[in-house]
Amino acid sequence: MKTKLIFLLILFAGVLFTSRIYARDMRQTTQKLQEKREKALNKAVLEKEIAEKEAKESLAKILKDKNSLLKAIKSIELRNRAIDDENRKLEKMNRALTKKEENLSLQEGDLDTMIKELTGLIRVTAKNLDSFLVQSPQSAIFTKRDEKIKPILNKSRFPGMDDISLITATLFDEMKHSGEVRLQDSVIVERSGEEVTAKVLSIGNFTAAYKLGNETGFLNYSPKSMRLFALSKLPGRGISKKIDNYMSGKSDEVPVDLSGGAALRQLSHRVNLKDKIRSGGPIVWPILGTGFISLIIIIERFFFLNKVRLNANKLMNKVNELAIEGKWEECMAICKKQEGRPIPNVLLTGIKSRHMNREGMENMLQESILGEIPRLEKFLPTLGVLAAIAPLLGLLGTVTGMINTFHVITLYGTGDPRMMSGGISEALVTTMLGLSMAIPIMLFHTFLTRISENIISEMEEKAVALTNTVFKEKGGD
Repeated sequence: MKTKLIFLLILFAGVLFTSRIYARDMRQTTQKLQEKREKALNKAVLEKEIAEKEAKESLAKILKDKNSLLKAIKSIELRNRAIDDENRKLEKMNRALTKKEENLSLQEGDLDTMIKELTGLIRVTAKNLDSFLVQSPQSAIFTKRDEKIKPILNKSRFPGMDDISLITATLFDEMKHSGEVRLQDSVIVERSGEEVTAKVLSIGNFTAAYKLGNETGFLNYSPKSMRLFALSKLPGRGISKKIDNYMSGKSDEVPVDLSGGAALRQLSHRVNLKDKIRSGGPIVWPILGTGFISLIIIIERFFFLNKVRLNANKLMNKVNELAIEGKWEECMAICKKQEGRPIPNVLLTGIKSRHMNREGMENMLQESILGEIPRLEKFLPTLGVLAAIAPLLGLLGTVTGMINTFHVITLYGTGDPRMMSGGISEALVTTMLGLSMAIPIMLFHTFLTRISENIISEMEEKAVALTNTVFKEKGGD
């Protein structure tokens, strides 16, 4: 208990001591704060005075500048009004200019379209003129005309009035030249393929002829090279003479090809019989061989049958007259004069066998007739066979030609008809030749057979007549 009391006393004494120290420190601190407050207050009062002074000065300055500011504001307002008026004028002018710009844009579009159409028309005209000049035979004489037109076709170049004048002048020149008949020296390509200078007669765009030394012919114009080429075949002598006379001024007539070269091309591509035969292929030669052999047989038979023919009635009348009178030796002499001919040979055999009975004499005459028949019908069966073979060979050529045609079609198709022309030509030419050979061979075979049959009929008739005469003289035995 005493211990607690002592502890409390000690604790209380410590607290009192501490309180005193703290109170003394608080008084010192408060005093310092008071001094600082006074200093701050004095400073604030001073700063307030300074601020009030500056405010008064600023207010005085502001009040001083107020009039100038009001004047400046009024000036700015006047200036703004002027600017607004100017803006309204400019906007009005801008609207007018915008409308004018739109009108000008429309006019520009119309002019641009018109210029494009005109430019296109000029280029199309120039292109047509260039093509026309290439196709015109006058370009072979008046060279390099198309080179003047080529620049107009360039799309990057704008054509002008000079180009239009050039096109017009060229068109009028072409019209002039195409209506002229001219005789002048010009370069041509002759038939051998060399370029030479010759006398060229140009009759418009229709016909061109040339005279080179003693050679006179027609010229053909090639648009690819724009040169005149001599036709590979010369015209007939009559046409050449007319051209020569016209060039020399001796005649007013000259042949003109009004078809634009088609008639001249037909003249140059005209195929003769020799060319046709060559295009017929290998089958042509057997057909021609058949025709040649047939021709030899026909000539031989024709001359032989004409040689052995005679007037049988006249001969028989003489033999009958002498037989009635019993002059058999004279009958035999008459027949021997024409020995070698069938009818006299048969009559001579009958006279020699007149002592036989009727049946024996008839047998002798029949045997003699049978002996003469092979001579009369010699080669005629062969001629008939050849007449039958010729069209068959032609048919064989037709088949081989069509086989070749289908082979070409298999390889190259049907795009180019000229590729197939060889096989078709072979097919048609062999058929034509086969029929051309067969028809006359058959006609001559029929004609020669008829002559031979007539001679055989006459032999039989005269043999019967001689038999009747002989046995009539014997008294009917």
